[in-house]
Parts: sequence; structure tokens; C-alpha cells
Amino acid sequence: MTRGDTSLPRNPSIDQTFVLLMRTCFFALLVITAPAAFAGNVSVSLSETPRYVKRHNPDLVAARLRIDEAKGRLLGSGRLSNPDLGLNLTHDRRFEEGTVGVSFDQKFPLTARLRLEKTISQKLVSAAELEVREMERQVIAETQSLVVKLLSIDQQRALRQQQTELAQKLSTFAADRSNKGEISPLDAAQAQVDSQRLVLEGRKLEAERVSILGELKPKLGAAANDTLVVAGGLPVTALPAKGEWTSRPDYQLSRTYADVALVEVDLAKAKKWDDVTAGVMWEGERMEDAPDGLERTGFFGFRVSVPLPFWNKNQGEIAEKNAAALRASLETKALAAGITNQVAAARAEMAANAALAMETRGKLLPLVVEQTDKLEKAYETGQVDLLTILRAREQRLQLEAAVLDATRDFHLARIRYEAATARHAPASAQHNSAAGK
Repeated sequence: MTRGDTSLPRNPSIDQTFVLLMRTCFFALLVITAPAAFAGNVSVSLSETPRYVKRHNPDLVAARLRIDEAKGRLLGSGRLSNPDLGLNLTHDRRFEEGTVGVSFDQKFPLTARLRLEKTISQKLVSAAELEVREMERQVIAETQSLVVKLLSIDQQRALRQQQTELAQKLSTFAADRSNKGEISPLDAAQAQVDSQRLVLEGRKLEAERVSILGELKPKLGAAANDTLVVAGGLPVTALPAKGEWTSRPDYQLSRTYADVALVEVDLAKAKKWDDVTAGVMWEGERMEDAPDGLERTGFFGFRVSVPLPFWNKNQGEIAEKNAAALRASLETKALAAGITNQVAAARAEMAANAALAMETRGKLLPLVVEQTDKLEKAYETGQVDLLTILRAREQRLQLEAAVLDATRDFHLARIRYEAATARHAPASAQHNSAAGK
């Protein structure tokens, strides 16, 4: 240290501790900010939901491996059992006399058991594919229902916002008139209470929206910190064309299992006869033949073992599979009846909600709007009291909300109808502009 240098000598251990502390803080900050840095934006519309769900839903991605599992089982079905190789050796204590034998045995079925097992495995591959399609149908319907509810809540929030702005204007107007002594302070306070009530309803809708987003993100494969944006709006409330439900995956799956049950009956009957065992063998022998000494001889043979169904004719399994086949057939018929009722009920609900929304929007709501405007003008001139205005606005809000609810219920019924008829996408992506009025 030179003269005049007042700095303290550097301590290497302190420097290393400082560097280590800085590194620890840096990595801690990186861990904290990493989720926000990697957060993404997910944008999807109602018409894009089926395709997006098929591609990104993690449950569907995992479920598709069931098909590979069924194909793997198909590779091992309908094959002969492995042959048996036998070896036997006998000898005396001096290893002078003895025999050695080699045998090769293979089991063969007398019936069509292997072909039936192969047929069942092939049908189970088709069943696995149908199971995945059925899961897709259910997840898509659930996801589209959440999207419809989310879009409906956005429309309800916009409606509450408009009503809140009008209520705040009325509250300000009533407060001014109260200060001038033209109306009672109670009327001004009532107008303020009505304004705050609408604000509270808007917050409730926001809480409901957050809850729906929490259910919707996992179905779309979005992370918890991703920003989910539902683009577009609800389609027009028009009844879709009638569709056939016979291609529904769960119905086709039930029919496939019914076919499998019938094949299993034939397989149980085929198992009445166990496999025949056929084999070849060679045996060598060395024996002492006095007075000539040791003599070697060899033998070659063929053997067949046929099991006879005397005591076990597999009657128990045959009876079980017959009952299972009958049950599968009845379940398929019951499912068909249930699907028919689902289709009819969903279509009737669509028609009822469409008629309700159209009648309310086209007939009743214009009358209420016109009456409310007249009452507001009359209130400004002091011809009616504030309570009449608030009651008229509440009726208008209820009717406008009823239109949105009927539109929402129509599309929820439509999703159920499309799911019941194995149609995943809405027929129209046009926005229902009238629903937001």
C-alpha cells in the first residue's frame, strides 16, 4: 500500500462471498420472473374450438396412446404358442450304458381359436379409436359450452356497463335537482343506490368470468399464467339442419362391443377343445450285449396328444359370454333410445329459446325502451317521480338480460344437439349483433 492510499486492503473471501450473493439473487429473480416471461397468449373463437381442443388438450393427447396399446395387443394375438424342446439322459453308474433323447413338441388348435382371437383384437383397435373420438366429442362439447358462457357473460357485462352509465347520469341529475331543492334528497339517494347496485352486479359477473376461465384453460391446454382471449361472438340463433346420430362415437363403440361379445361367444365354444400337441423325438441307446460288448441303437418317432372334453366342456364360460352378448345388445338399443331423446330434447330447447329471444327482442323490448324514454323525459320536466323511472329501467334491464340469457341457452342447447349428432363445429360463425343491443 503506497503512501496516501487510504483504501483498505481487499479481502478475497469477502469478494467471493459478495459474488456468490449476487449470483444467488440473480437466480432467485430469474426463478420468480420466469413464469411471467414465458406466459403466452391464447386466442380462440367458438368455431375454432374443436380443432384447437383436438390439438392442445392434454387429456386427448394422452388418450390417443390407447390406440397404440390396442395395436400392440393386436401384434401378439392369434399366434401359436412357443414350441417345447425336450432333452433326457439316463445312464448307469459307470457311464457305460444309457440312453439320450431329444424331442420337439408344438401345440396346434383344433378349432378357429386363433382366428377368433385375432378378430377380437382387430375390433378392439377400432374400439380404442372410437373411445378417443368419444372423448373428443365430450371434451369439445364441454369446452364450447364454457366458451358460450364466457361470451354471454361479456355481453352481460357490456349491458351492465351501459346501464351503469345511465344510472350514474340519473344519479348526478337527481343530486343536482336535490341541491336546488326541486326533488327530495331521498330520491337522489335512491338513484345512487341503484347505480351502486348495477356496479355490484358487474363485479359479480367479473367473478363468474374468472371462474369460467379457470375451467376453460385446462381444456384448451393453456397454462395458468397464460392470457386467454375468446375472439368473435355468438353465431346467429338459427336452427341447424337435422343431422343423423348413428355416426356418434359412443353408439358405434357400443355396437363394436356388441360384435366383440358375439365373437367371444364363438371363442368360448372353440375353447371346448384344448390344443393338440404334436411332436417328433429321437432317442439313442447304448447297451451291453454279451458277448459282443456295447451296442448302439437309435430310434426316431412321432407322437400326438389329443385332449378329450370329457369333464370340462367350458360350459360356464359359454353361458357367461352368451349373457354378456345379450347385455351388450340391449345396452346398444338403450343407448340408441337415449340418443334419440337427447337429439329431440336439444332441438326442442333450441326452438323454444330462439322463439323467446326473437319475440322479446322484436316485440316486447322495443315497447319497454320506448316507454322508458318517455318516462325519462317526463321525469326531467317533473311529471313523474324517480321510483317510476327506476322501475322502468329495471324492467328494461331484465328484458335485455332475458334476451341474452335466451341466446346463451339456445347456443348451449345447440352444442348439446351438435354433440348428440356428432357435429363439432357451429354451422355459422356470424355474430349475433342483435343480441348485444
